[in-house]
Amino acid sequence: MDGDRPEPVSVTIGAARWRAVPDDAPALCRQAVRAALDRATPVPWLATAEVGVLLGDDRTIRQLNARHRDQDRATNVLAFPLLDLDHGRPAAGSAQGLPGPVLLGDIALALETVCREAGTAGKPVGHHLCHLVVHGILHLLGFDHQDDAGARTMEGLERAILADLQIPDPYAPDSEVSDSDVEAIAARSRGDQRAWEAV
Repeated sequence: MDGDRPEPVSVTIGAARWRAVPDDAPALCRQAVRAALDRATPVPWLATAEVGVLLGDDRTIRQLNARHRDQDRATNVLAFPLLDLDHGRPAAGSAQGLPGPVLLGDIALALETVCREAGTAGKPVGHHLCHLVVHGILHLLGFDHQDDAGARTMEGLERAILADLQIPDPYAPDSEVSDSDVEAIAARSRGDQRAWEAV
């Protein structure tokens, strides 16, 4: 990454309870966005694209999901692309390059869903957060998982980007994590949930 490159990520903490997450969620989001853009953008001007990240709660994400996708439920991550891209390249007939940084789009994450999924999977919240940010960025770049080929492509990129971040493969069998590790992570997650409810 270029040290002179301006910060391409704007993180908004829309739910104060994100501050109770043991990891620095805004810093993790910035790292994950930069890693995804560095690896998954074959078009040079997209590597400097700007991205907005909302760290929200389930209520907020449920409202966004209902308004924009007609699905009245919370989900872990939503992506709102602003460019017409296909696998990180401008779609046919769209602009081939834009002067200066462009706004790629926004992603929004739901605190309670992210933490619950991490606890269920026996993974650190920070690792799961990074995975979901990477997943959202790939959607902004025009990747999808509507069919098997698309899902394989996205999963392969996610694995590579997360490896760049030194995060274990989220699709690997869970045999690497012992039962005591899972219980310890679940106990921390339950403790964190009580802290979030108190905020």
